Amino acid sequence: MAPYSQEGEPPAIPARFNALVGKGRWLKPNGLGTFPVRFPSPDEPGDVGWHVDANFGTDNPDFMQWRVNVKSRGRALLMLFLFSDVGELDAPTKVRKGSHRAIARQLLPAGEDGLTLGELAADGFASTAGCEEVLATGEAGTVYLCHPFLVHSAQPHRGTRPRFMAQPALLPKGEFDPALPPSPVQIAIRRAIGMEL
Repeated sequence: MAPYSQEGEPPAIPARFNALVGKGRWLKPNGLGTFPVRFPSPDEPGDVGWHVDANFGTDNPDFMQWRVNVKSRGRALLMLFLFSDVGELDAPTKVRKGSHRAIARQLLPAGEDGLTLGELAADGFASTAGCEEVLATGEAGTVYLCHPFLVHSAQPHRGTRPRFMAQPALLPKGEFDPALPPSPVQIAIRRAIGMEL
């Protein structure tokens, strides 16, 4: 397993944040966020479904009313920290490769208010159905840093060992500033919506 600092992150992670989000444009994570543990079971877990992680409006107790907008207000990256070895049968997170582009195009007409998770999920994320599905597998210590619009899903655990992972949110430092050079995350959004760089 990769060495973790007292703050709960591998030492190289901040450099990756800078590279993807922009130096000084993210807030240091305060802990590891949700820590979903999945145990082997023949039963369906009841929480499997395609989604994106919502960014704002999270004071509403109904998480399907939480919101996402094209500027990715309130979230800089989707992160998956593996604390156990995760193989194909060990309930790896399933992701739709390239789905962030379709979500960016879907969010554009909604402007600053964006869409609720319920609105995004109403058609089962049909705009991303043609994307290749890949599994976030890896050894303990693996960290996935993903575009915040990436469509992903939990899975049943058909393996033999409990699966441990964390999903901390990387928050942006301040609001989107068009005067700053675009970060790789922002460039991906701009390319998806046909905006010149």
